[in-house]
Amino acid sequence: MQQASHPAHLWVDADACPGTVREILFRAAQRVGARLTLIANQPVQTPPTSLIDAVQVSAGFDKADDEIVRRVHDGDLVITADIPLAAEVIDKGAMVLSPRGEVQTRENIRARLQMRDFMETLRSSGVQTGGPPALTHADRKRFADALDRFLADKGDTP
Repeated sequence: MQQASHPAHLWVDADACPGTVREILFRAAQRVGARLTLIANQPVQTPPTSLIDAVQVSAGFDKADDEIVRRVHDGDLVITADIPLAAEVIDKGAMVLSPRGEVQTRENIRARLQMRDFMETLRSSGVQTGGPPALTHADRKRFADALDRFLADKGDTP
């Protein structure tokens, strides 16, 4: 991946981002001075700092995703569990981290898209697939560790 020509920006698909993950992001952004933007179709509370802001988009299918794709640049980091959004921003050169700390890459995103499509087919045929398990302490630690690695690689750590 090419080195970004601007400081890395953190973008959050905030509609489904767990509060504990947001708190980790808030602390990290303030600690290293990174820009953080949460995008959602509902109001989102952020700490009172110029480094962190929230953008509210109109309600509608994929409106927040579309706004993230429009704004993201090569070398930025997007926090999302949305596999199609992850694929789009990876194609633009961004890095993707799920709220569980899973790094999405060009190498693994196609398989994840295929699995998502397969599960959607099962659900549409009436099979109960259930939702994802609750976020665990190990998930939060994996997320924080992966975020710290990204910030260190970008030179955004003190």
